[in-house]
Amino acid sequence: MNKTVKRTLALMLAVLMLVSAFAACGNDSGNSSGSQDSSQSSEVSEDNSSEESSDVGADEPTETGWTLPSIDSEDYDEISDYYYDFNLKEFREYAEQYAAETSDQNRRWALEALAEAKLMASGVMMPTTCNGALYQISAVAPGSVTTNGWGSDDIRYQYALVTDKVLKTADRDALKDLLNEKRGTGEYRAAAIEYLESHGYKMKDSLNLTFSGLPTTYDMFASSRAGDTQYSIGSVDSLLYYDGENNELPALAESYEVSEDGKTYTFKIRQGVKWVDSQGREVADLIADDWVAGMQHLLDCQAGLETLFVGYVTGVQDYIDGKCDIDGVGIKAVDDYTLEYTLENPTPYFTSMLHYGLSLPLSRSYYTSQGGKFGDDYDSADEGNMYGRDSDHIAYCGPFLTTSVTENNSITYKANPLYWDAENVTIKEMSYLFNDGSDPTKGYNDVKSRVVDNYAINNSTLTIAKEEKMDGDEGTVFDTYIYVSSAGSASYFNFLNVNRAAWANTNNENDAVSAQTDEQKEVTHAAMNNVHFRRAVAMSVDRVAWNAQNVGDDLAAPSVRNSYTPGTFVTLSEDVTVPVNGVDTTFPAGTDYGKIMQAQLDADGVKITVYKDDPDAENGRGTGDGFDGWFNVDNANEELNTALEELAANGITVDESNPVHLDFPYPSYNPSRTNAANAFKQQVEKNLGGKVIIDLIDCPDADVWRACGYNTERGYQSNFDLYDLSGWSPDYQDPCSYVDTFLPDYMGYMTKCIGIY
Repeated sequence: MNKTVKRTLALMLAVLMLVSAFAACGNDSGNSSGSQDSSQSSEVSEDNSSEESSDVGADEPTETGWTLPSIDSEDYDEISDYYYDFNLKEFREYAEQYAAETSDQNRRWALEALAEAKLMASGVMMPTTCNGALYQISAVAPGSVTTNGWGSDDIRYQYALVTDKVLKTADRDALKDLLNEKRGTGEYRAAAIEYLESHGYKMKDSLNLTFSGLPTTYDMFASSRAGDTQYSIGSVDSLLYYDGENNELPALAESYEVSEDGKTYTFKIRQGVKWVDSQGREVADLIADDWVAGMQHLLDCQAGLETLFVGYVTGVQDYIDGKCDIDGVGIKAVDDYTLEYTLENPTPYFTSMLHYGLSLPLSRSYYTSQGGKFGDDYDSADEGNMYGRDSDHIAYCGPFLTTSVTENNSITYKANPLYWDAENVTIKEMSYLFNDGSDPTKGYNDVKSRVVDNYAINNSTLTIAKEEKMDGDEGTVFDTYIYVSSAGSASYFNFLNVNRAAWANTNNENDAVSAQTDEQKEVTHAAMNNVHFRRAVAMSVDRVAWNAQNVGDDLAAPSVRNSYTPGTFVTLSEDVTVPVNGVDTTFPAGTDYGKIMQAQLDADGVKITVYKDDPDAENGRGTGDGFDGWFNVDNANEELNTALEELAANGITVDESNPVHLDFPYPSYNPSRTNAANAFKQQVEKNLGGKVIIDLIDCPDADVWRACGYNTERGYQSNFDLYDLSGWSPDYQDPCSYVDTFLPDYMGYMTKCIGIY
């Protein structure tokens, strides 16, 4: 379906909502309120990368140089374009520069860092934490799965090494040393098993983890949420696979070749692989055309991640725009066992893009047997299409078959006997057991009693672990078993909604209802469209103290992150010269991505620190994690005072008697998150002198909380002013996997989190 047609149909309801919302926000001076949102993407589209919203008017600039956004439009795309450019125009302009750099990878990284600096400076998102640097207790050995921060192989568990007893910290440390010694040799697994068995452990063939909510679909191509992909990723294998040593190995592709110009990748598909149903019965042979079917279904679904391949695989944008059929896309089954990708430009990291759920094969014959259609015939609302409705309506070629799914209870799996590498699979049974966090001690107790095999220690159980012992141990649980996980590549944020159009959940008007008056909505909208106000809010929160409510004082700082892309995600391999505010600046080989970001922020005079040198680091490098580079009460109030002056010039008065109200949904069923939400409220209100009030919106269960923002499909559905549930982990080994998610015109997946597109 053509992208323009699809989003027009999807947003007809939004137009009706926005007409009434904007009408309610007007005032006598002619200033109107609105807001802006952002969404996720992976590449710039040629037909919109330099577009201006010149046909949409704004009030005349005031003496301060800032003007209250004003738009009179019933077209949601036009509204989104307007508020995007109002708040993120500079980021977009910088993004166009890195998108145009296709020949020099190091220069592209530097330009991406400059663009991300502009994104951070905009204040539409406040970095909070990463997905690591936490206390863990586990029976899963290190080196069981990859530690690469991109793709989906870190949640593929068929080769996991799981022990009958919780691993002692000393043994885990010894295994880490062994992993570093064996890394790259392929010898670690055998050596790890030998070590464990010689130290009194027995190997298990089962793995039990936890989950807090069921997937919304089992069609991985039709979803952009990790919460959907995670529970079905084991059903289908990928072309290549990262093992626990982080080696890239053959999986469904036995081998591949790259053309001399770097634009053509040819994969030899493993022969004899079978597609089976949920009962393990054969339904088809796996062939190269299944990847073509997967690509076409991905582009038909347009669930948000189809843009991953825009600008990379030829013809993808044309297909999305309805200008060609699948034969015009650069993916081709040369024969049954030869798959060919054709790229627009050489892309050294292209194979890293093939480890994610949307790069998987789809059994064309099984999909069509379930009523699935392709191209112009595809309709996401087709009731006759049963594919992905549940785990019994997908085809499997991966290591696991789903055996049962029970809401608020469990998801269980068994090994696929026809899996191509079945003889080497170590996990024969696997389950996810329900835990919504309402009992903060449940996960800890379940690991100790061996109900589950891994759990992160929270603030509530940390004290217990420091006091009690396991049977027969001399030391406490904390001293004997607890370890600190590595900082992960996933980044989490508090998003600021600049184009709010919902004041109750769109799936249920009685859930998460805002108490804001029409006048308060207008003031909030105006404030949220002021960059200085957004920065003031971000700078007013002591994120270490806030994070301590979740993870405890010990690790409150180590898990704090200061940017979207981790500061050390990539490092220049050669000298690069790029313009920083018009001044050619050379960054030498060995410079971290974050250091280039910081240079741009410093040049702009934006008082946040996303990267700093680490004198204690053995490699002499710096870091963007482990400290709070945003929190500063003086800076926050300096930004706030500037914002209030600019708002006043537009007829908006903000003071202690007329504060800005910001709705912040929180999960009241989760004690740790409730404490964190209250800490956030207290800090903002105190540090900004009562001129900003955080109204906590009670979400009594996970469904209500997720429906406020995480499960929304479009920006107009986002029911919040501030929201801290969503985050992002990279799809491939390039920083644009992060920053592209804030591109305009539905190219950026995360823009919906700020209320647009």
